[in-house]
Amino acid sequence: MQWLALLAAYGLGSISSAIIVCRLMGLGDPRQDGSGNPGATNVKRLYGSKPAAVTLLGDILKGFVPVMLANYAGWSPLLVILIGFASFIGHLYPVFFGFRGGKGVATMLGVMFGLSFPIGIAVAGTWLFVAKVLKISSLSALIATALAPMYIYFLSDAEMSWVGVTTLMTLILFWRHRSNIQRLLKGEEDLIKKKPKAD
Repeated sequence: MQWLALLAAYGLGSISSAIIVCRLMGLGDPRQDGSGNPGATNVKRLYGSKPAAVTLLGDILKGFVPVMLANYAGWSPLLVILIGFASFIGHLYPVFFGFRGGKGVATMLGVMFGLSFPIGIAVAGTWLFVAKVLKISSLSALIATALAPMYIYFLSDAEMSWVGVTTLMTLILFWRHRSNIQRLLKGEEDLIKKKPKAD
């Protein structure tokens, strides 16, 4: 049952919200334009706010739903966070789309909400605050996820399995953002624009 739950979480994570949303709305493949990343930021840059919002919601839900269900079922904290990790890895390396996925920020946020609402609010609030102040999407994501293990430590009775696996997720997410980090260090990363570029 537990192995099936892990596989199901990975399978759910492998459903690319960006690609499916763009296909259903008659738009192009986000892997072929812009940054080439099938995520909400690239979808917004290419096609606007509406498909980006649906993409974002889909990516959050596929992290939230399996973790929330595992929590509700009363499974061990370690299994709960491993289910979240499986969904996160599915988003990064989706079996249904040639293992070419997104960078994992929204799905990781969904996992945090699945662990507990206060943790999710803390991470999302940090993400939104930094984005509002600095207007750099990648930097806000990096700061919010870097702080996620600390939020878990203080908001979940110091559940160390959650802290450890979330730290691993953060390190993987930083690796996936290595090109963004290079541009940040050079001062070349794009700012968040009020109006998305039309296709």
